[in-house]
Amino acid sequence: MRRIVLPVSAAILAIKLGLDEVNVMAKEGSGGVGLVKEKILSTNGIVPSRVEHISKLADFCSLNKPLDVLVIGGGATGSGVALDAATRGLNVGLVEKDDFSSGTSSRSTKLLHGGVRYLEKAFFNLDYGQLKLVFHALEERNRVIQNAPHMCHPLPTMTPCFTWFDVVYYWAGLKAYDLVAGSAILQLSYYYPAKRVLRDFPTLAKECDGRKLRGAVVYYDGQMNDSRLNVEIACTAALAGASVLNHAEVTSLLKDKISGRVIGAHIRDNLTDKEFDIYAKVVVNATGPFSDTLRKMANKDSANIISPASGAHVILPDYYTPKDMGLIIPKTKDGRVVFILPWNGKTVVGTTDSTSAITDLPKPREDEIEFILNAISDYLNIKVGRSDILSTWSGIRPLATDPSAKSTSSISRDHIVNVECPGFITITGGKWTTYRSMAEDVLNTAIKHGDLSPLSTCVTADLPLMGAYGWEPLLFVQLARSYVPKKKTKDGKIMPEAMDTTTAKHLSCAYGSMAKHVAIIAQVRTFKPYLVSNEIGFKHYDFHTAYS
Repeated sequence: MRRIVLPVSAAILAIKLGLDEVNVMAKEGSGGVGLVKEKILSTNGIVPSRVEHISKLADFCSLNKPLDVLVIGGGATGSGVALDAATRGLNVGLVEKDDFSSGTSSRSTKLLHGGVRYLEKAFFNLDYGQLKLVFHALEERNRVIQNAPHMCHPLPTMTPCFTWFDVVYYWAGLKAYDLVAGSAILQLSYYYPAKRVLRDFPTLAKECDGRKLRGAVVYYDGQMNDSRLNVEIACTAALAGASVLNHAEVTSLLKDKISGRVIGAHIRDNLTDKEFDIYAKVVVNATGPFSDTLRKMANKDSANIISPASGAHVILPDYYTPKDMGLIIPKTKDGRVVFILPWNGKTVVGTTDSTSAITDLPKPREDEIEFILNAISDYLNIKVGRSDILSTWSGIRPLATDPSAKSTSSISRDHIVNVECPGFITITGGKWTTYRSMAEDVLNTAIKHGDLSPLSTCVTADLPLMGAYGWEPLLFVQLARSYVPKKKTKDGKIMPEAMDTTTAKHLSCAYGSMAKHVAIIAQVRTFKPYLVSNEIGFKHYDFHTAYS
């Protein structure tokens, strides 16, 4: 591996990441991507402790030494902004009042999609805005899957057809979806005859409203582990140099007394009740459904821009779906869309799309649960009862629109970036799939608005998250063979305990290449570590030194 001379900007970024530029080798990619990879591999993906992040943020408690960007909100978008800023060489801090991905970002339908129904609206309403949104979301869908392949994957989804007109209509519509995806297509859609549909999806009803099943059109979108993906974005940002702090609540914004410009935030550490100020050249509001609350801190006369929509989901047993095929009900009796998808050995069903109050812990209403159960009952040959429900959740979508709109289902999910007042920028709206480009848009605005000096342009389009480096689909086999936890028996003997395939697959999908560190923790939970196989590059570890 040859040594290279870095550009000045990359050299400065190397120093910011704690690397000596003369020792940085030629790696994959260039600029921020290669340096972030080096940082991840050199630290084994171990993120600095919370105490270290608090200490880093303490360096910016003076007006004379502000952060470049302070991001408020640790959901997908806020974490994405922190990652983008850090990889551009900016000093960035991220604060979240609860835990990362504790809100809407962990309460999604677990899909990475362009939006089939948005495409339908674009064609029928001749709405170029909707079409543009689908184009963009499909492009971003592939980027998310490529940058986190261990926790994101293509998922085939059936659209059942109970008339021959449905067959032609959905086949043509989903072929249009393929066409719009272009080079970002996952796989081509195709028609399944009724006999094969029932073989591959045995719980699907043979008749619906007196109409016989004529087949199904199968198309592909992406599926993800939303909460883990969010956490991994935040961890990658931390390893890239961002100061990230959870359980840190913004209680007020700091303003210049003369100009009125927002210059930082007053923060309370909810774990210790300590309070402190953080100064920044630009403050980014990425608080999702709570955006209006923060906007009114900046300007008490601000009009509400959030129209919250409730997305309720229920979890059913695994036998409702095959393990590798989903089902979309394209039009319920009131015109909404419901998905029935395999998820982590269970079945997730959702979602609703109704107006909602804004609360920290939203719960599905009884009418929403009844709607979901009624919507799927006509399409399944198994009677769905309340006793089948294993759990429920609801997420509040922060749709940015005129609050006087009566129906949120007709509102575009595109995002908006709004400069509320000097030094304060809000990013809201959008969807999980486009979190990365939303972060790029708001950061570009912040750079221009705050006259910041980034060391590079945006690199996150091709930036793998930390678990992606060295991950491969068969990593779970290596985990199961190489890491053998041991436990003490009742008589004090140390006995090996095999790692089963289900556990190994879960670790591989949830943590990617970092799963080996989790396996080591399990391996040494009751005794000192011992020599493990070098098959995936690990030797004897001192657990208390490496992971305390």
